[in-house]
Amino acid sequence: MKFDLDKVVDRRGTNCLKYDFAAERGKKEDILPLWVADMDFPAAPGILDRLRRAVDHGIFGYSDAKADYFAAVSGWYLEKFGWETKEEWLIRTPGVVFALAAAVRAFTEEGDGVLLQQPVYYPFREVIESNHRRVVNSPLKEVQGRYEMDFEDLENKIREHQVRLLLLCSPHNPVGRVWTEEELKRLGEICLRHGVTVVSDEIHSDFTYPGHEHRVFASLSEELAGISVICTAPSKTFNIAGLQISNIFISDPELREKFRRAVDGAGYSQVNLMGLLACQAAYETGGEWLSQVKGYLLENLSYVRDYLRENLPKIRLVEPEGTYLVWLDLRALGLTEEEREELIAEKAGLWLDSGAMFGPAGEGFERVNIACPRSVLREALGRLSRAVGELDKKD
Repeated sequence: MKFDLDKVVDRRGTNCLKYDFAAERGKKEDILPLWVADMDFPAAPGILDRLRRAVDHGIFGYSDAKADYFAAVSGWYLEKFGWETKEEWLIRTPGVVFALAAAVRAFTEEGDGVLLQQPVYYPFREVIESNHRRVVNSPLKEVQGRYEMDFEDLENKIREHQVRLLLLCSPHNPVGRVWTEEELKRLGEICLRHGVTVVSDEIHSDFTYPGHEHRVFASLSEELAGISVICTAPSKTFNIAGLQISNIFISDPELREKFRRAVDGAGYSQVNLMGLLACQAAYETGGEWLSQVKGYLLENLSYVRDYLRENLPKIRLVEPEGTYLVWLDLRALGLTEEEREELIAEKAGLWLDSGAMFGPAGEGFERVNIACPRSVLREALGRLSRAVGELDKKD
């Protein structure tokens, strides 16, 4: 089956966060959004068929998953990543951010330090601070235009702040790194040495570019599995974030019980019916759709790379190894944070994610979602080019 990913689907008027809430968030109504991380592509047919059958049935009572649900999820991770799981490891939550917050409550006390690596997905910081823990930042370092972990700094921070919990973003949002097995093992060795539990957000694991392979952190050794909470979800992969379903795997019984108590303490039990159905259908039937989407995204990435080189040489693409989010370096434009926001939102009419929200190391950068029809991407880059051109004229 061939899917028409060039087709522009009008999402306005659907309570869509990306398109329908510009005014509420201080933006112009006609702004072009490439910010929030969902895709502008309709979900795979197998998912839609499963949901239609549920709607036609007409009853939406309390629901839970049976063995075939686990078979679909575990089968996907075994086939794609060579990671074998057990059903008792699985705890379902309404989202990965919910799981991160539950992990913070489960494995730390108020006032404890929790380590992250900025620039990183901003809810990492939010779930730490909102639960009255301390953010301990071990920033990623730029080495010849590529981000790397600073292992010496990371271990020093763990030691100095008596850190017992690390939130890992793998693949990394927003800088697009797909961590190598060597990097993950080195991180794991440090955490094992200091008794640190690793909560690994692997929601973007299905989006890697040629030459890069995602490694599930817990799959690297039994020792690392014993300190791991692996957060997975079909939401990014299959564009079903609004259905709110995540699959959290914890092999260590003690960690799993602590996490389960934190989830129970939030008053949460069964996930929603539509999320269960969509997740199972995605992993059972969505492979061909995903393959075509990934090919399309690779072409979108090439388009962005070529366009910047030919038309916006002052804006540098941080070459992504994974995710459908690109990290653009605008520092060469020499603008303040306020000036850059005016350029993008007011002059170009674009809604992007300012790099500053991902931490101080993100200042001067913008995160752009390229999971959209190419015509939308072409329009967005054209707007940006014209705005920067006007800026150059003033200089």
